[in-house]
Amino acid sequence: MTTVQELTGIVGNNHIITSASKSLRYRSGYRSGRGDALAVVLPGNMMELWKVLKVLHAHNTIIIMQASNTSLTEGSIPAPGYDRECVVVNGTRIKGVQLINHGEEALAFPGTTLFKLENALKVINREPHSVIGSSNLGASVIGGINNNSGGALIQRGPAYTELSLYAQIDANDELRLVNHLGIELGDTPEEMINNLENRNFDIDNVKKDEKRVGHNRDYEARVRNIGSHTPTRYNADPNELYEVSGASGKLAAFAVRLDTFPKEGDSQVFYIGTNEPAVLEKMRRHILSEFKNLPVSGEYMHKEAYDLAKKYGKDSLLVIDTIGTNMLPYLFSLKSTAERILGHIPTFKPYFPDRMLQHVGQVFPNQLPKRIEAYSNKYEHYLQLKMVGEGIDEARQYLKEFFKTESGDYLECTPSEAERAATHRYVTAGVAIRYQEVFQNKKLDILPLDIALPRNEFDWFEHLPKEIEDKIEHKLYYGHFLDHVMHQDYILKPGVDPHELKLEMLKLLDKRGAIYPAEHNVGHLYHAASTLVNHYKQNDPTNSFNPGVGLTTMEKYWGNY
Repeated sequence: MTTVQELTGIVGNNHIITSASKSLRYRSGYRSGRGDALAVVLPGNMMELWKVLKVLHAHNTIIIMQASNTSLTEGSIPAPGYDRECVVVNGTRIKGVQLINHGEEALAFPGTTLFKLENALKVINREPHSVIGSSNLGASVIGGINNNSGGALIQRGPAYTELSLYAQIDANDELRLVNHLGIELGDTPEEMINNLENRNFDIDNVKKDEKRVGHNRDYEARVRNIGSHTPTRYNADPNELYEVSGASGKLAAFAVRLDTFPKEGDSQVFYIGTNEPAVLEKMRRHILSEFKNLPVSGEYMHKEAYDLAKKYGKDSLLVIDTIGTNMLPYLFSLKSTAERILGHIPTFKPYFPDRMLQHVGQVFPNQLPKRIEAYSNKYEHYLQLKMVGEGIDEARQYLKEFFKTESGDYLECTPSEAERAATHRYVTAGVAIRYQEVFQNKKLDILPLDIALPRNEFDWFEHLPKEIEDKIEHKLYYGHFLDHVMHQDYILKPGVDPHELKLEMLKLLDKRGAIYPAEHNVGHLYHAASTLVNHYKQNDPTNSFNPGVGLTTMEKYWGNY
């Protein structure tokens, strides 16, 4: 039988896609990139996933593991140039969450989204590693672990675990299932999967693993070290690379075991505005070095990003605010289907659904709170500082004294204002794409960068030379300010080559001591650092999973790379 026939026998006709047009959304990146695949297969449980992997291994087929496909750097899609056939294995149907040890830990599967995990923990008054940011986009827990996703929570650091169940093709070209969950599940892959899926173990009496941990170590001390000339966090940090953590799809993760955290009490968001970047840096250094209570988060936006998101992210904000994030994966699927159908009709230009949503969004009134809007008319830089517990009064007293002498001001957000401001900040990630779609006749390119600045960098706000400024139409600056991880999206003027400009920009970043990418992984847009390449080779000695990631070789067994 052919590969496709064998896969169809496992998952059924309804869960394998061989049509190029129907599989396009699985083969296209969120911002850029597109590759070919023999098929897209969507197993419905872990046993089907294991059987799918056995077939692909037997046929010497490249395996692209995929979850929600929210990667911004093409890291979870096929790439051009493979020397073997490729199949995308999408795990979104393998859902579910198992809370163990009375909810102090959780087991997440390939299709478990951060949103689902957050909701499962909410009823027992606990939280996952991250509760904002990519959860708005339906990102998966395992995808976050694979990419060392940073998130915004200052006290917890990047997504990380050393406890996992994963499939690996080892140096002897043997497919094996490795159980490092710290749970006794049996000896054979079939026993492990059956016992895990059916909870054939005491879920509230799982032994703590003495060797491996389920969350990032010592991140608070790291982020407080404001004198260091190195960044707080970045993808190639060897401290964050362990089996599935930082794997970039070079292993097939079946489950990860993660620590959960007690839900904090009342919270307060302080919305801060200033026209002086140095004011925010002075504040950052004091908070991280002197505050007894670390903030929950400190999210930054520049005025140009604020204004563009207000116009080109309004419909996204409306959708999230109205129906929440639970329906987002369905809506993305619906939009992709509409694009596929309309793409065959010459009357409709590309991205018609997005352009229609853009026009519909403008019919609605401004969604941003009046007090926050007032700050956008007075200030260029904004910081959303979230505190909990005793930290609320600590921040309140500090800010009151701080702005007696410093330029700027602050306000204490109501819960509604805080939620709306946070959502506005996170929809900014899609603004450059929307702008490009709306003005497609101008043939604009975009250049997205996410960078980690040194912890001791004072002059954090970017100042570009005129010859580069002249090539850029809009700059969107936003990010996780307290740990100096910044997202910088550039909408380029017509005719500007994004690849040439990127090289120029990276030279400037190198001079500043920045490391990139900070949290969106290297994908197929950045060269992987040596530490990351070594991690890839250790996880995937035959180069069968996601070959070419990090601009490495696509050859089987890594060739001479």
